[in-house]
Amino acid sequence: MAKLKLSAAEMVSKARARIEEIETADAIKMVDDPDVVIVDIRDVRERERGGFIPGSFHCPRGMAEFWVDPDSPYFKDIFAQDKTFLFHCASGWRSALTVATLQDMGFNASHLREGFSTWEAQGGPVERMSKSEE
Repeated sequence: MAKLKLSAAEMVSKARARIEEIETADAIKMVDDPDVVIVDIRDVRERERGGFIPGSFHCPRGMAEFWVDPDSPYFKDIFAQDKTFLFHCASGWRSALTVATLQDMGFNASHLREGFSTWEAQGGPVERMSKSEE
């Protein structure tokens, strides 16, 4: 296999250099803020296994650009709100790439630098799916 021009790690590094990164402790303080929408881009199975941030909006990674774009047939009204959007994944890699792409589109968002991986250990609230939701 030929060497890639740019590795995934390099892409994440470049994205992180130009987007706003929020530390876990600061994001925990944002959970109950009605002007903040926390957007979870992890796979639904990740949410089922590890739980999720209470009140977070689930947007599958593959749909983010389409759900944010008002001209897309997949647009979601939640993204038209005048709020602060904080995206997260498990470790901060996917959300960094997502936020960089959304920023290129003209959508203002930040991401949780360490992702959900340190959330619970740092005292962040976690909601678990009930058996009926699985």
